Formats: sequence, C-alpha cells, structure tokens
Amino acid sequence: MFLENVLSGVNKYSTSIGRIWLSIVFIFRILVFVAAAEQVWKDEQKDFVCNIQQPGCENVCYDYFFPISQVRLWALQLIMVSTPSLLVALHVAYRENREQRRGQKLYKDKGKIDGGLLFTYLISLLFKTFFEVGSLLAFYFLYSGFDVPRLLQCNQSPCPNTVDCYISKATEKKIFLYIMGCTSILCIVLNVCEMFYILLKQCWKCFSKRYIPIEDSHQKQQLRQHQSTLILHPGILDQDQSTSSRSNQGKST
Repeated sequence: MFLENVLSGVNKYSTSIGRIWLSIVFIFRILVFVAAAEQVWKDEQKDFVCNIQQPGCENVCYDYFFPISQVRLWALQLIMVSTPSLLVALHVAYRENREQRRGQKLYKDKGKIDGGLLFTYLISLLFKTFFEVGSLLAFYFLYSGFDVPRLLQCNQSPCPNTVDCYISKATEKKIFLYIMGCTSILCIVLNVCEMFYILLKQCWKCFSKRYIPIEDSHQKQQLRQHQSTLILHPGILDQDQSTSSRSNQGKST
C-alpha cells in the first residue's frame, strides 16, 4: 500500500511522539479501514430502504442525509492527515541532493530536526492538526453529530409525503464513527504535544548554548591567549622547554 510505505519512510525522521502518532494511524486507521470499515459500508445505498415505492424517493433521501459517503470521507481524512508528513521526507531528500551536487558533506545528520527542516516539520504538524479538526467538524455538521440512527424521516421531493427510511448496520457504523472520532482527538493531542516538545527542546538548546559558566569561560579565554602567544612568538615555547629540562636536570643531580 502506497500510504503505508510513505508513513514507514517518514518514521525514521520523526520524534518519539511522532512515531506514536504513526503507530496509531497505522493500527486504528489503516488497518481498521482496510479490514473492517469498507465491508461495513459496502453497498450502503442499496441497503438504505424507505417504506415507499415512489421512483427516485430513496435516492433523494439518501443524498439528503448522506451528501458524502462516510467511509469515503474517512478515507479522504486519512489521506489528508498523512500527506503533510511527505514534506519532511522531501526536505530530507533535498538535503541529500544538495550534498550530492556540492560533492561535500554539508550536514552532520541530514535527518536531524534543525534549521529549515525544523520549520518544515512544524508546518507539517500544523497542517495535520488543521486537517484533523476540519475532518471532525465536517463529520459533525454533515451528519448532525456522530450518531447513526436506525430510522430517518424524509419529506424531500419527489416523495409524496413523509416517509420512513432505515439504515442498515446502524449500531456497527456508530461504533466505527466513535473509533474514528476518538482516534482523531488523540492524534490532535499528540500533534500539539509534539509541537510543544520540539519548541521547548529548541529553546533549551538556545539557552544551553548561551549559558557558559564564568570559570569555564575564564579558563577558555586564558587558553586562547596562551595559544595565540605561542603562534605569534614561537621562541617562547623553546624557552619553556629548555627551562623545564634544566629544572629536571637540577632535580636529578
């Protein structure tokens, strides 16, 4: 499966929280969608039955209550929340291509989240969170919540009056919608936590680079001054060596 290969390729460039997100997407979305959801929503329009023989009435009522198929919207959500992860893989590929063109090593670790890759990673997290929230809102407003009633009453034209329509496997579909909703909320929480984790980690790096103890800085400054003195006056090194050798000879005698 193409989407599965993409997610597994992005996994090596993710943080620990990102790997948890990928595991949840793979288990609770890809596997559930492929193994069960498609079978539950199979031939859903044929299983949508109204107690009337008026031609076109069932089709109009089905289109009114389900403007977009729930399982297709679920598949669209899966694609949309997984695609932003490609931005990270493309950025790493850009780094590799740049090193090949220059013929030299430009990065210590091409997959390390810093510099431009840090910005790309944060943008991908924002896109994933935006798509997750948008999908939940779409489900809520299109289907009037996450409930799947057994009975729907329809009075759309060309139905002559209010007719009763029945949804097959309503309880089973409701369970899968709850799984989808809980998974989306969990993914949103993980994305937000990962953004805070990356930002706090970068802030700590900046703080630790700027903070240098006074004693260490004084010792480093003295060492640099001594090295610069040896470079400018190489005779001092010979004098120091001769003085140390004489002192050693005096001690031996």
